[in-house]
This record gives sequence, structure tokens and C-alpha cells, in this order.
Amino acid sequence: MSVALETKPSTELRREALGLGFIVFFVISAAGPLVAIAGGFPIGIMLGNGAGTPSLVIATVAILLMFAAGYTAMSRHITNAGGFYAFTARGLGGTVGGAAALLALLGYNTMQFGLYGMFGAVCAGFLRVHSGIEAPWWACSFAAMASIAVLGYRQIELSAKLLSLLVFGEYIVVLILDVAILKAGGAHGIDAASFTPHVFLSGTPAIGFLFCFASFIGFEATTIYSEETKDPKRTVPLATYISVLLIGAFYAVSLWCIVIGAGSEQIVKTLSGLSDPTTFMYTLSDHYANGALTAAMSVLFITSVYAALLAFHNSASRYFFASGREGLLPAPLGHTHPLHDSPHIGSMWQTAFAAMVVLVFVLAHADPVLTLFSWLTNVATLCIIALMALSSVAVLVFFKKLKSREESTLRVFIFPLISGIALVVVLALAVVNFPLLTGAGPLLSYSLTALLPVFAVAGRWAALRLRSRDRSAYKKLGSSRL
Repeated sequence: MSVALETKPSTELRREALGLGFIVFFVISAAGPLVAIAGGFPIGIMLGNGAGTPSLVIATVAILLMFAAGYTAMSRHITNAGGFYAFTARGLGGTVGGAAALLALLGYNTMQFGLYGMFGAVCAGFLRVHSGIEAPWWACSFAAMASIAVLGYRQIELSAKLLSLLVFGEYIVVLILDVAILKAGGAHGIDAASFTPHVFLSGTPAIGFLFCFASFIGFEATTIYSEETKDPKRTVPLATYISVLLIGAFYAVSLWCIVIGAGSEQIVKTLSGLSDPTTFMYTLSDHYANGALTAAMSVLFITSVYAALLAFHNSASRYFFASGREGLLPAPLGHTHPLHDSPHIGSMWQTAFAAMVVLVFVLAHADPVLTLFSWLTNVATLCIIALMALSSVAVLVFFKKLKSREESTLRVFIFPLISGIALVVVLALAVVNFPLLTGAGPLLSYSLTALLPVFAVAGRWAALRLRSRDRSAYKKLGSSRL
């Protein structure tokens, strides 16, 4: 007589699957460096402080490094795929942690949903210009969605290898253009006007700051992969600092070269005269390099958006996974694939929600860039800035309660306090200027910002519900998993 044994579903991710390099590539992919340089910053320069934008990038890096000081200090005590949610739960308690979990799900999912609009538009445009194929934007978006669903379902190493190739290409084409501009001496010679106080304070620096912060979204994802990382206590902090410095240096140098290429006094006027400022990089490439580089840049722009889609899909899947495993969301979300050790159910949920949201915009005949991309990626930016501010407070409280610690007061109190205040200011500026960022009317824009408190309240309710039915599980929210 044989007895059938029921196998309990695994709730563990693939251990030691990612090294330092792959974590950095995931983070840089989420930031989408080429998308930021070619797509976001030209608008930021035009609406912000013009030629002073490279200085704003440096100021943003300084704030993010102070945030990273406390963030990485806490990562040495907590290893959990929940990232922001886990840190907030351990520092500020389960109910605030629940609010952070739903905010994170809103942020990472809306970022990915919005990027499908951008991908569909640029891919359809590329096919039309270079092959004469008239494909609807949504066909390109759904094709990308299908491939990302497969990659997200499988082992994490497959996604990491693909992202490393795509990111390398992005950096190369922009750096080639940087060298070409510097070699030619720019429009009126090489100068350091971008770094002078007068230029830094010109225009509207507050708006420029928002674009700078939006361009770094994704750097904080290092902790999301901590359970799948080799030696997380060492790798996560290193990956965080390397990512911020690498992305920041790339942005600052490349933006300075762009300013030189157009001329520091003419760049805002030049951008304002373009019907589409996101074509500015291609114009510079044609002028200072050649058509081959411009063609390569247009292809890599598409792959840059694809890389960001894949990176944010993986992040959102892991937030679904962590929330399901710890009882905030349905338990099956916390199960991993028996072969791939991937959060496959979270991945499928993410794909399903993406398909539904994109389909709504398709049926509404909405513009994929001016609505789907612009509205949802800006909502995501608000969410991530709010989560960073919450995490800064969580670091302060966590280390205040810790009986013994090795970390310095500067690292776990002073820097988190300064960065937390700065992030709250940036968040307030983003909310006040949200109609300008989205291009929508005030009523719609502020209705979108209302999604944040709605999801935060839903997350708090989920945590309270968990506490009422399983107090032990509630007390363990956000705990280390290694």
C-alpha cells in the first residue's frame, strides 16, 4: 500500500543566483539611462533650470547618497524581497508596513504599465520609418509583454544576462556622442557654465529636481534582490552605492556634453523650438557624429525601454511575492516555482494587471505617450519618493530601538534625517506641480495623486486584518528571510 505525500509549495527564492554585477545591471536597467538622457532630460532642461541641469544631477546624487547611507545600513540587518515594505514594517510597525507594501505595488506596477505606452509608441514609429510596416502601438506593447512574461516566470539569471547586454549598449552609444561633442569643442567651446551658481539657480530648479529624481527611480531595488544575492550584507550596500555613483556620473557628464553641444545660452531656446524635444539627442548625433550612431541610438532607445520594463516587472513580482508570503495578500502569491525558484505567480499577476490596464487605454483610444506613459510613470515617481521618505524615518526609528550597533550616528541618524527632509520637500513639489508633469488638467492630475492615500489605506487595512487573524504573522512582517 502506497501513501501519496502532498508536497508543500516552496516560499523561497533562488539563493545566491545574483552577483554584484548583475544586481547593478538590474538597477541601471530600471533607471533606463538612455530613456532618461534622450527622453526625460530634454523636457527637464526646457522646463527646469536649463543649462544648470548637470548641477542639479550632482545635488540629487548627494541627497541619494545620504539616503543610501541609512538604507544600506538597515539592509545589513534585514534581508527580505519586500525592500521598502520590509524596512518600513521593521522600523515603523506592521500597519505602516502594510501601507508601504501597497504603495510599492502601486509604484512599481504603474511604472511598468506606463513604460508599455512608451515602448509601443517608439517601436511602432521605428517599424514605420525603417521598414514601412504600419503596426499599431499596442501590438508592439503586447508582444513585449508576452516575452517579459516568459522571462519573469523563469530563473532570474536569464533576465540578468539579457539586461547586462542591453545596458552596456546604452552606455556605449551615449559616451561615443559625448566624446564627439567634446572633440568638436561643442557649439561655442567647452565651458563650465553649467556648474556656476548663477546658472544653477536660473529658471525653475524645483521642476528640474523632479526630473532628476524621476531619472534615478530604480536604484533602490538592490534590496529587493537581497534574498537571491551572494553575500547580501556586502553585495547590497556595494551595489547601491555603485549604482547611484555610476548613474549619476553618466547623467552629469552626458548632460554637460549636451549643454556644450547646443550652447549653454541657446539650449532652452533650441529645445523650446522643437515640436518634440525627445528628438534632440538624435539631432545632436547627426550633427556631431554620423547617421550610423543615430540609428544605433534609436534602436537602443527601444531596448532601453524594454530593459526597464523587464526590471520593473521583476521588482513588482517580488513585491507581490513578499506580500503574499507574509499574509498581506493571498498566500499563493508567496509561492515560488518548483524548478526556477522564481515568484512565478506574482509574475503572472503582474502580467495580467499590465494587460488589463494597457487594454483599457487601447479601448479608450488614448495616446500611449501623453496619457499612458505620462500619467502612470509620474504616479510611480510619487510612490517611490514617498517610500524613500518613509524608509528614511524607518531607519531613524529602527536604529534608535536597536540596543547595540556598529553603525555611526552620522550614517543612521544625521544622513537619514537630512535625506528624509529633502525627500518630503521633493514630494511636496511633485504633488503641487503634478499637472505640469502629467500634462493633464488639475482635476485629473490630483485624482491620480489621490491613488497614493487610497492604496496606503488599503495596505493598512490588510495589515490590521492580518493582525486580527494571525498576530504572530503580523509581528513578523518584514523580518529577514535568511
